Amino acid sequence: MKLIIVESPAKARTITRFLGDQYEVSSSYGHIRDLPGSAGEIPAKFKKEPWARLGVNPDNNYEPIYVVSQDSKKQVAELKKLMKKADEILLATDEDREGEAISWHLLEVLQPKVPVQRISFHEITKSAIQEALDNPRDIDMKLVRAQEGRRILDRLFGYSLSPVLWKKVRTKLSAGRVQSVAVRLVVEKEEERQAFHVAKYFDVEASLVSNELPFIARLTEVNGTRLAGGKDFDPDTGLLKNAESRFHLHEDLAAILAKDSKNNVPWKVTGISRKETTQRPSPPFTTSTLQQAASGRLRLSPQRVMRVAQRLYEGIALAGGGREGLITYMRTDSLTLSEKALAETEHLIRDQYGQDFTDGPRRYKTKSKSAQEAHEAIRPTDVTRTPQMMASSLDSEELGVYTLIWNRAVASQMTNAKLDKTAIDIAVSVENKNLVFRSNGSVVRFPGFLKVYGDRGKDALLPNLSEGMEIGGTGSANPTVTIDKVQPLMHETQPPARYTEASLIKKLEDEGIGRPSTYATVISTIQTRDYVTKKGGALIPSYIGIAVTHLLREHFKTYVDTSFTALMERELDLIAEGKFDWIEFLDRFYRGSEDNQRGLEKAIEEELPEIKFPRILVGTDPKTGGAIVLRIGRNYVYVQVEGDEDRSATLPVDLLIDELNPEKALELIVARDKSKEPIGQHPETGQNIYALSGPFGPYLQLGEQDGDKKPKRISMGKGTDRSKVDLEFALRLLSLPRDIGIDPETGKPVRAGLGRFGPYVELNRVFVSVDSVDTLFTIGLEEAMERIRNKNKKTVLKEIGNHPETGEPLQVLKGRYGPYISHQKINATIGKGRDPEDVTLADALALLKEAASRKGKKKTTRKKKDKKKATKKKTTKKKAAKKKVTKKKVGKKAAPAKGETP
Repeated sequence: MKLIIVESPAKARTITRFLGDQYEVSSSYGHIRDLPGSAGEIPAKFKKEPWARLGVNPDNNYEPIYVVSQDSKKQVAELKKLMKKADEILLATDEDREGEAISWHLLEVLQPKVPVQRISFHEITKSAIQEALDNPRDIDMKLVRAQEGRRILDRLFGYSLSPVLWKKVRTKLSAGRVQSVAVRLVVEKEEERQAFHVAKYFDVEASLVSNELPFIARLTEVNGTRLAGGKDFDPDTGLLKNAESRFHLHEDLAAILAKDSKNNVPWKVTGISRKETTQRPSPPFTTSTLQQAASGRLRLSPQRVMRVAQRLYEGIALAGGGREGLITYMRTDSLTLSEKALAETEHLIRDQYGQDFTDGPRRYKTKSKSAQEAHEAIRPTDVTRTPQMMASSLDSEELGVYTLIWNRAVASQMTNAKLDKTAIDIAVSVENKNLVFRSNGSVVRFPGFLKVYGDRGKDALLPNLSEGMEIGGTGSANPTVTIDKVQPLMHETQPPARYTEASLIKKLEDEGIGRPSTYATVISTIQTRDYVTKKGGALIPSYIGIAVTHLLREHFKTYVDTSFTALMERELDLIAEGKFDWIEFLDRFYRGSEDNQRGLEKAIEEELPEIKFPRILVGTDPKTGGAIVLRIGRNYVYVQVEGDEDRSATLPVDLLIDELNPEKALELIVARDKSKEPIGQHPETGQNIYALSGPFGPYLQLGEQDGDKKPKRISMGKGTDRSKVDLEFALRLLSLPRDIGIDPETGKPVRAGLGRFGPYVELNRVFVSVDSVDTLFTIGLEEAMERIRNKNKKTVLKEIGNHPETGEPLQVLKGRYGPYISHQKINATIGKGRDPEDVTLADALALLKEAASRKGKKKTTRKKKDKKKATKKKTTKKKAAKKKVTKKKVGKKAAPAKGETP
């Protein structure tokens, strides 16, 4: 028996279908070992070493500590069991650096005594698998060293700089080699926007009609000088950059020119230019261009599109039976298509669109010289599988991504689109000013690749005019062309657009930062760690992100510089090619080089004492002249007038940097000062009642803070104006939560209350939102119970049958993310595109088994985390007790023993 090991169960299932009984296919579930993820994972023999926290020994050629994770131990044991039955092992992980490293780690951990070979393929089809089996090879150690170098480099960067952030900004923050540069790009884009000065300018637009064909002409010249447009203004000052060569049209003059030019007819056609232009198709997708296109066209995040692409690559169950990978490997920076794919695509284009739409294969040159990624662009494994044919086998997201890939791959091999562009210049004189209006039009003469992919847009048609023709008047003028209206239009220059997920990926790629396979993770990480937030699709830096960027840029500029990060990538490429020593690469980064460039270790040692707690300048208090600054607190962010600690206020968590200005900061400070005065006293207890504002919105407080004992607080709901809250309203809210009654089944109380997310009813920690605050005081027990019961009510789509082991009924249920099967706390999705009626008992059992194995892995991780948490809590208690005893010994002198001189 030959044992084939891949990374994922889905990939294993697809490959199994192509092979005979002499093969067994199993998966490693990704990496089976890595650097220690926590102090608890560091082996005991290394714990006392000064470098143990890094998981890497810089004093011994950066030797890493590799540990098999708790999650992987069970799978390693399973692989060892299978290995005993095998007479040969084939490592079939992905063909990039990461996949090569997984194969190497498998070899190191399993230590097989039978022959081992490496096979690789960029598509999961029968022919590709057979070709790989016919051409086995050894593990490429150059690729392994490049991956290992990157992993250790990132560990040294993150584990060295993150503690600096803990000390100087806030605990639990992290720095990352690519992550921190990505945050810096977002922060600096926001700084550009804040420094931007808006400029106002005007132009004049004429609406003309010829034989019922409307067209537009815009003023472009005044006395031979071109009219100023948005690009002619300096973004830093708002002033015109080339005043001598551009005419800045102001509002008053624009209105005069519009009025006088309409009355001053006829106008005269002074020039007509026509030219044919061609538009070339884009190359097939790489990882980053797929993420960008899917973000713009399908509104999918980079991480989500990669998950969908992974499914399409690893194999989809086809509607007609069978299972096969539908696209080639999706982590690639290559633009190449195989000769076979080129021939098949050309044949399809000729058959479906005609001979005029293809003129032979197009070959695109890959920009990257790296040998890291797969050797083909992303394309369908079988171009004859059109999106229409796959509609019944794929869910909506899968079909969207597959359609995008198919269209782009096919369009890349089609002929150019041909467009006719026409420009007509029309002159008119107004008093002492000679004006020129221009009308532009374009027509697609031949669509070419636009037939399949691209934005064809609407044709902008122009009438058939001739040079010298007079229009808009009477007599000799052309009566078929009329001037409908002429009006001035105001414009304002716009600040540079914020990054979107797609445009940030493009920027990272253009700068050579990171790799295609890492972009989705980086974009996700900077958001989940609250360095960046998304608002209407745009990425805005958080205050934490700004503070971290300021610190790193001021004290560790080299390490968050785009050119330095790109250099690291180029050197990793050289390691992959065997042209650069990976130990020298790491040593130059961490310890420095002979050309006086200090390494990261020395940089931290020298800079740490100089770092001050970050402050972000918001503006100036107009009354006192004091600086208004933003500071990062232990839990929340606050603004303060510098030099006056009492004049400060916590910022609401949803107040972003684009909404914060000196006026807003002072408004929050004034509101906080006013809130120190109570709105009244509770009639029963006599306690003061305060209307306050916190990070999560306005709230009421009953009584004063007494040491660690917190007074009663209740949210007033988002958007409540504190200045309009009176005593009657406050007393009503403070009476919450209200006991509605007792649930007859459980004997537990049913309550109505108001929380951070609005009004709710609750039973046994099950919360259900209600319409308004007033509902909290009127809702009865029966209605509240009905709402709670309906919250978890499930719609049954199909009764499958009883589970053979437990006898419990199995059903296909309607879920938020598509139909699923549930059994004893195990939920297994059937896929959005699959008809619930097609799910058999055997299918249900297989889906539940796979879901249970995934849940088992997660449960192990959770138990481990809980155990670690409990151990940490225990250790903290011991330390606290020890500290208490020490204080007692120091604070109170021991009494002398009997007979001893005091």
